[in-house]
Amino acid sequence: MKKRYLAGALLVLSFASIFIGVTPLSPFDLFDLTKDQAHTLAVSRLPRLASILIAGMSMSVCGMIMQQLSRNKFVSPTTAGTMDSARLGILVALMIFTNASPLEKAAVSFGFALLGTFLFMKILERIKFKDSVFIPLVGLMFGNIIGSITTFFAYKNDIIQNMSSWLHGDFSMIISGQYELIYISLPVLIIAYAFANKFTVAGMGEDFSTNLGLSYQKVVNLGLVVVAMVTSVVVLTVGMIPFLGLVVPNIVTIFRGDHLRKNLPHTAMLGAVFVLFCDITGRLIIFPYEISIGLTVGVIGSGLFIYLLLRRKAYES
Repeated sequence: MKKRYLAGALLVLSFASIFIGVTPLSPFDLFDLTKDQAHTLAVSRLPRLASILIAGMSMSVCGMIMQQLSRNKFVSPTTAGTMDSARLGILVALMIFTNASPLEKAAVSFGFALLGTFLFMKILERIKFKDSVFIPLVGLMFGNIIGSITTFFAYKNDIIQNMSSWLHGDFSMIISGQYELIYISLPVLIIAYAFANKFTVAGMGEDFSTNLGLSYQKVVNLGLVVVAMVTSVVVLTVGMIPFLGLVVPNIVTIFRGDHLRKNLPHTAMLGAVFVLFCDITGRLIIFPYEISIGLTVGVIGSGLFIYLLLRRKAYES
């Protein structure tokens, strides 16, 4: 998996994404844009492309960090309850802080995502049977419990329709002025890259890390803060994108091994390419209507997840 091939695919799909939509727009129109076409490009197409790229990169990198820290290739924000916890935080913000700004909602969602992720890691510490498939199943059950609590209170407070927008990821409503919060993910990803080597060492275990002079718990806490922050921002801006942080890091690991720092650029680019491909597919299947990104990524991602499980069993036998 060479970086230049990923970069080429990213450029081609990004260019194609700009010109796919209900409003007619072609590459030749760029030389003589009408007022409506310029408005569509500036307010809808470019913000949508930016949010796709950032969401794809950030959620894939978060999945890689979680897999490194938990030492389990099937752990991700989807299978650790992080996304469900972030959605519960959004519900609490809607219930208690009715006039909360997007930034305040993100802060509450971040707190719940961080709490849920920490709780999952504590559960992980107490599980003696640490099979690589058993652990994410526990995480999925944990996330379903949180999701059920969220749905219950949403029904009780008659805000289930408001919550449905965060149940499935959707880029169709992304317009200028409603997506800029996702840019918070960019400096967080820079922090993740700066601490990548420490995350790699921490993934080798507490005893090994301590012997090398690493403050194990601080590094793990920083990694979980990065994951919770990015997940809460993406869920609030775009919605839930399942399996993205699970399959992309695994695909990169298959081709490039387990070195976190070297794999981060490949993981980020492949995540962006994967989400772009799924988004374009969702726009074309029933054109001029769209299939939500949560559905397309969920279907393709779950298929890849099953393949990874079967591949693991084949190598064990």
